[in-house]
Order: sequence, then C-alpha cells, then structure tokens
Amino acid sequence: MTAGIIGLVLLGGLVLVAIVIAMMVIGVYNKLVTLRNRYKNAYAQIDVQLKRRYDLIPNLVETAKGYMAHERGTLEAVTAARNIAYAASKAAAANPGDAGAMKSLASAETGLGGTLSRLMMVSEQYPDLKANQNMMQLTEELTSTENKISFARQAYNDSVMTYNTDREVFPSNLIANTFNFGPAELFVVDKPEQKDAPKVSFS
Repeated sequence: MTAGIIGLVLLGGLVLVAIVIAMMVIGVYNKLVTLRNRYKNAYAQIDVQLKRRYDLIPNLVETAKGYMAHERGTLEAVTAARNIAYAASKAAAANPGDAGAMKSLASAETGLGGTLSRLMMVSEQYPDLKANQNMMQLTEELTSTENKISFARQAYNDSVMTYNTDREVFPSNLIANTFNFGPAELFVVDKPEQKDAPKVSFS
C-alpha cells in the first residue's frame, strides 16, 4: 500500500510538472504572438504614410514638369524611383517579418530619397516654380509625411527590437524555434543623409 501511495504521489507530481510546463509554453507562445502582431501593426502605420507619399510624388512631378522642361531626366528618375519603392512597399506590407522584403524596401526608399533631394536642389534654379502655390503646398505635405514616416519607422523598429529580444532569450527561444517564430528585420535606411526627411522646403 505504501508503494501504491508513493506511485500516486509521483504520478501527481509528474502531472503537476507537465501542467506547469504546458502553461509556460502557452504563456510564452501567446506573448510571441502578441509581440509579432505589435510589430506588424507598427509596420502598417509606416505603410499608410508611405502610400500617402507615393500619392503626392506624381503631383509634385506633374507640377514641376511645367517649369522644368530641361530637367526631364531628373523628373523621370523620381518617377522611376517612386515606382520601385511602391512595389517594394507592397512586398514588405505582405510580410513585414521578411528580411529580404524589408531590405529591398530600405534600399528603394534610399534611392527615392536621393532622387527627391536632387529634384529639390534642381528646382531651386526655377524661381517661378518655387513661388507656385501648388508646389509649395505639395512640398509642405511631403515634408510633413516624411516626418510621420520617420516617427512610424522608429516605433516599428522599437517593436521589432522587443520581439527579437524576446524570441532570443531562454526559454522563449525554444518555443520560438519550435513554432517557427523567425526574426523580424529592422527598417533602416542605408545612407545617413536619408535618415532625415529630404529637404523640400521652398522658404
């Protein structure tokens, strides 16, 4: 009878340990899901602002075209860079956790920022364009959007850092690897000069 009681106690202990482990796994799993959803939501905020900027750029180019007939190459470069960035943003929006998509977007955004900066420098040579009311409004909206993108990118990167840290520490890393919680990619613009909004002021 004593052996039977000991067996029951051991069995009860094993069941209790199994329940504790299961609850821990469920808790860690749910936390990883929450953090993953958080960084995906943070990327959605970037995506809203990127789309806003992509919508502004054709209007900006169209307005400039009337004054900058001799700068066709610059205007075409801005349009091409905008289209590349737009395509890259759609791929990144489909899966913000995909490292390749995020790196492509960062590279495309760097290219777009560079062409926009060139357009603004060239436009300085056209006083009538600088004084154009539509151009002033568009550049003001573009500057505001760039600032919002910068803030949204910082919030996204903070969320990614929290998620990546959590999935790498023990015992979360065991659950992350078991249930395929891969690392998320930061959204970092490659060129230092592109970390700030392009200078688009006509003041």
